[in-house]
Amino acid sequence: MARNILVTGAAGYIGSVLVRQLLVAGHRVRGLDALFFGGDSLLSVFGHPRFEFQRADLRDPAALAPALADIDAVVHLAAIVGDPACAQQPDLAEAVNLDAAVALFERCLATPSVRRFVFASTCSNYGRATPGEFVDETSPLNPVSLYARLKVRFEECLLGSAVRSDFAPTALRFATVHGLSPRPRFDLTVNEFVRDVTLGRTLRIFGEQFWRPYCHVEDLAGSCGLVLASPPERVGRRVFGVGDTAENYQKRMLADEIRAQVPDARIEYVPRIEDPRDYRVDFSRIRAELGFAITKRVPDGIREVRAAILAGVIADPDHVRYRNIA
Repeated sequence: MARNILVTGAAGYIGSVLVRQLLVAGHRVRGLDALFFGGDSLLSVFGHPRFEFQRADLRDPAALAPALADIDAVVHLAAIVGDPACAQQPDLAEAVNLDAAVALFERCLATPSVRRFVFASTCSNYGRATPGEFVDETSPLNPVSLYARLKVRFEECLLGSAVRSDFAPTALRFATVHGLSPRPRFDLTVNEFVRDVTLGRTLRIFGEQFWRPYCHVEDLAGSCGLVLASPPERVGRRVFGVGDTAENYQKRMLADEIRAQVPDARIEYVPRIEDPRDYRVDFSRIRAELGFAITKRVPDGIREVRAAILAGVIADPDHVRYRNIA
């Protein structure tokens, strides 16, 4: 069924991929973005007959009515993204990631046409898990950064609020993302490692023993479309981790995958005893209940990012526009 979908953060790393996927699937898409990092990522869809764009900051209450006009589903990606960016501007992070998100959610509840709300949360909510154990959607949350704490607080609002019977909110806890996007980023672990090795630098890895799950940007975006296509009774007021259980890696394992493609890579390990984020995630729920399956794995992300740099398609991967902090 074709929908009228609002994607907040449409020009971002994940949003610019999602917009294209939704258009290919036949939906009408309204992209909303404040364009903190520019709008080049949306140039190729600007002439599409089913795409429209609204430049707006979600902190502006006047932006909500036009954003939601004739919309029946919302995918909320807009945020100050990542631990460093939130730590650098904590007041802005709280205003955008919590206050503006709550205002958007409440406006959606008050808009009868809107019946789906998909929120991009994070596996960082788990913080540090018991060594040797996997966490999942039923595990206690232990957010250790402002970024994760704000995600948890909005999840609580999303899932704990009284909602209309025809309104289905869903929280998706994304694994750490990697791979190419129309808005590239090199402040992400896999992409950053690949950049440094490809540019001939010595890659220094801090805390090579710590675990984290990883998922390609195309698959994270695809999970949003899957939720929108799923029956509301399966996804309403639910949480799903997004990733693949086999894609949990220690940093040293990422280095091994890079060396498999770049045998002469220079890699050094810097001992680090403590890391507040150290967790492996079991993603069985989304696979068993919604049929989610990834299409790309970490080696695929390594290969495509390296190829783009070597080809000169990304001429200056060190440029500030490719990261979320100055």
